[in-house]
Amino acid sequence: MNYLIVGLGNPGSEYKGTRHNIGWDVMNFIKPIKDLPFKEKFKGIWSSFETDEDKFYVLMPQTYMNLSGESVIPFAQYFKIEPENILVIHDELDLPWGTVAFKDGGGLAGHNGLKSIAGQLGHNNFKRLRMGIGRPQHGSVSDWVLGRYFGSEADFIDDYLEKASKAVECYVKSGFKTAIQRYKKKQLLDLSK
Repeated sequence: MNYLIVGLGNPGSEYKGTRHNIGWDVMNFIKPIKDLPFKEKFKGIWSSFETDEDKFYVLMPQTYMNLSGESVIPFAQYFKIEPENILVIHDELDLPWGTVAFKDGGGLAGHNGLKSIAGQLGHNNFKRLRMGIGRPQHGSVSDWVLGRYFGSEADFIDDYLEKASKAVECYVKSGFKTAIQRYKKKQLLDLSK
């Protein structure tokens, strides 16, 4: 069976290390992915690896976030990956910082990357790993998602990405049903320190 893991982000140095790019950033911590050689195709960079039974493709669209579907859907169609076997990793305003949750289909919560993928696909029936970035206490949401981490967020970001990568490894090794049970709105960080 073929599967696709997509990390969402924006290209360009001005977006590096921003909250909106957390989907890309976690890819650098996932064991089967982090040392893979990447190639270019379908407006993205991609690679693949195999387990005993399955083949996993990995894609980081190089379009801007709101055009992610222009990379993801042609890629999935070319490699014959069914929509229900697509996992999209993205930033999530509606989850607290340091929390992850798997989700199967459902609403898009105004996320432009997800909206683009669903628009190209014609439906929302793909899987997600939502990575909580929280909401700003004041100021605009777009400034927040395009902003960089500061304070304790900056201190804990690598720890967060490392622990979130284990959720993806669980999905690869044990499947979506097990992953969604283990990581159902799970706070990964001890913020009391």
